[in-house]
Amino acid sequence: MNYNPIGFFDSGIGGTSIWKEVTTLLPKENTLYLSDSNNAPYGEKHTDEIIALSIKNTELLLDNNCKLIVVACNTATTNAITYLRKTYDVPFIGIEPAIKPAALKTKTKKIGILATKGTLNSALFEKTSSSIDQQIIIKETVGTGLVPLIEAGKIDSTEMQALLASYINPLLKEQIDCLVLGCTHYPYLIPSIQKITDKQIEIIDSGLAVAKQTKAILLQHQIINDSNIKAHHQFFINTKKTVLENILKNTVGTQVLEKDF
Repeated sequence: MNYNPIGFFDSGIGGTSIWKEVTTLLPKENTLYLSDSNNAPYGEKHTDEIIALSIKNTELLLDNNCKLIVVACNTATTNAITYLRKTYDVPFIGIEPAIKPAALKTKTKKIGILATKGTLNSALFEKTSSSIDQQIIIKETVGTGLVPLIEAGKIDSTEMQALLASYINPLLKEQIDCLVLGCTHYPYLIPSIQKITDKQIEIIDSGLAVAKQTKAILLQHQIINDSNIKAHHQFFINTKKTVLENILKNTVGTQVLEKDF
């Protein structure tokens, strides 16, 4: 079982930002990534549909003998991971907006969070945000339209820059000093955000924390891969693979397949 892959799923290509952190920390691990781009974004869907999609993805990963599953999607984590953990006998790693680290770092006591509607409206997000110092103000912004542009390969487009500025500039006027990225697609926008903010705020995402937690759970369950065989990384996507291949173009040992699921 130690040689079995770690499974990942997301509503598209965004979870590759998490995948990159995990495979950097754990270079010997084989992986299988599901890019459910045909159903992106999850953040606009009803909870029942998000759970159903998460079940579909989980069962495909289990059919491919994945030993651990990373739910590389904030919306799927906040809406479905409790159900998944109760239903399947495999460790799950979830992704939550990094509000707690931001709360420890802010000096203005004002944090911005850019996320999908599905994440911000979830019970899990409400529970996490209510647990921090009540003197800290959280300014929430729904990043409507950002995921479809990323999925279309328009990360650096004029359209993206204008839309992103329309979300970030009002947060800057609120004097935030930390911005939490509450969607795994959004780390690909960090260079653009830094340009808009002139690097005057700290941008926080969950990638490294997720990688460390993944390693800890592998060790806990004694299923970490200590083989010297070169790791293999397979990606399934249910739309055209061009954008995903471009995201992974400098990564060795990856195979991208178009697949219906």
